[in-house]
This record gives sequence, structure tokens and C-alpha cells, in this order.
Amino acid sequence: MAKTRFGALRTIATAVRTATRPGSPAMGERLMSLPRLFRATFSGEYAGTSRGRLMMVLAGVAYVVSPIDLVPELALSVFGLADDAVVVSWIAATVVNETESFLAWERTGSAAARETVQGNVVR
Repeated sequence: MAKTRFGALRTIATAVRTATRPGSPAMGERLMSLPRLFRATFSGEYAGTSRGRLMMVLAGVAYVVSPIDLVPELALSVFGLADDAVVVSWIAATVVNETESFLAWERTGSAAARETVQGNVVR
């Protein structure tokens, strides 16, 4: 139990440290990029993550907000919160890491791919 809590706290701390680095996108920008990340991934335009990974994030969010729980909080108090803490820490770390890569891709790769070259084509 203590290892689980420590691991969850360490994962959240790492995600917060990554998200608050100087020059790093703000959390608001990261959250606003999620719909674009999903759209680009599911359309096949962005290959930096998988559909399965994004679906796991959605499943994790559904698990945390769902009233149905594998380890009920009411019956097991602190032990019931540990599973939710692990899931929340994984979601936070995944969102930070995936948006970090996606926003960098948008700034470089995606913009370059959208540029068109005007001029004559010689065959």
C-alpha cells in the first residue's frame, strides 16, 4: 500500500515538474490540445501515440468518476482511494507526456506538412 501511494505521488510530481518547466506549454494549453490530439490520432495524421493509449486514458477517467469501483471507498476507506490515486497519477502523467509530444509535433512537423510551395513544377 505504501509503495503504491509513493509511486502515485512520484508519478504526479514528475508530471507536474514536466508541465511547469520554463518554456513548457501551460496546463490550459495542454488541456485545450486534447481534442486536437484525439482528432489527429484517430484520423491517422498524428502517429506519436496510439488509439488504444488514448482509449485507455478515457477508460481511466471513466473509472475514476464512476460510482462503481473495484475497491469501494466506503467499505475500505484509505485502501479504496489507493486504486483511484494510481489511476489519476497515470492519467496525469500520460496527458502531460502525450500533449508535450503532440504540441511539439504541431509546432514543427504538422506546420511543415501543411505548408504548400507555390511555383512552377518542372518535369
